[in-house]
Amino acid sequence: MGTPDFAVGSLAALSESGKYEIVSVITQPDRPKGRGNKVLMTPVKEYALSKGYEVYQPVKVKTPEFVAQLKEMAPDLIVVAAFGQFLSKEILEMPKYGCINVHASLLPKYRGAAPIQYAIIKGEKETGVTIMQMDIGMDTGAMLSKVVVPISENMTMGELHDELKAKGAELLLETIPAIETGTAVAVPQPNEEASYATLLDRSMECIDWHKSAQEVHNLIRGFNPAPSTFTKLPNGKNIKVWGSLMTNKKSDKAPGTVVEVSKKSFFVACGEGVVEITEVQPESKKRMPAQVFINGRGVQVGDVLGAL
Repeated sequence: MGTPDFAVGSLAALSESGKYEIVSVITQPDRPKGRGNKVLMTPVKEYALSKGYEVYQPVKVKTPEFVAQLKEMAPDLIVVAAFGQFLSKEILEMPKYGCINVHASLLPKYRGAAPIQYAIIKGEKETGVTIMQMDIGMDTGAMLSKVVVPISENMTMGELHDELKAKGAELLLETIPAIETGTAVAVPQPNEEASYATLLDRSMECIDWHKSAQEVHNLIRGFNPAPSTFTKLPNGKNIKVWGSLMTNKKSDKAPGTVVEVSKKSFFVACGEGVVEITEVQPESKKRMPAQVFINGRGVQVGDVLGAL
């Protein structure tokens, strides 16, 4: 059971190992996406169909009708990775070995929907993947295995996602045999250390220049490639900010003020420190290096960003 690209890593690992019979693949319903509102298959469905697996897309996995279908499949194990629906107690107890979840954080940190983004936004130096035995809580199950992944200073969410996707798939193949032989050790999560990565919303995408340069840099890379950050230009138009670097510069100018423009980038004062902006996307245009934006006189020293 899985939906986005992250889950494809686990499904592909199971498929390519040749060791397991995948009786079915369950994913979220196809939904309209993008500007054209075109209905697209989920990445998991796309991969599953390419391998000839039977695909189910229940609106709600907990309905009596679908639970009956699941019983007919008689799975020994259900593997869940970023599926996007809660499983009922009945489903959790159905397979011989229960249900396990491939979660993209070092639990109990960042339970919930957006653990990869939060790890970067919060300035973590490392994160990882935890495989847990699922229970009825949200990411509260006992931990079976973990792998740690370092987060470098300029790593984007996209880069971290791909690393976690690969590491999670490897960990899954190491963990399943231990479950089967009964050698996997289930370690309860210390709930008092839990934190949550709640759903992202539009308000989080707007850069608050009053925050420190480090916090602004973390937000920009944490939302690259999705959903992206934005700020407002002096002419009132929005501009997406895709790339940034930390600097040692300081400024006494108001937060959001462009304090320096070089050939390749521009520098913006923050509540504390100065951040270098390296890639942007003006309204109705493609992503571009800051150099191209500067050459078009897109921003000049003294401009104040984010002011309404």
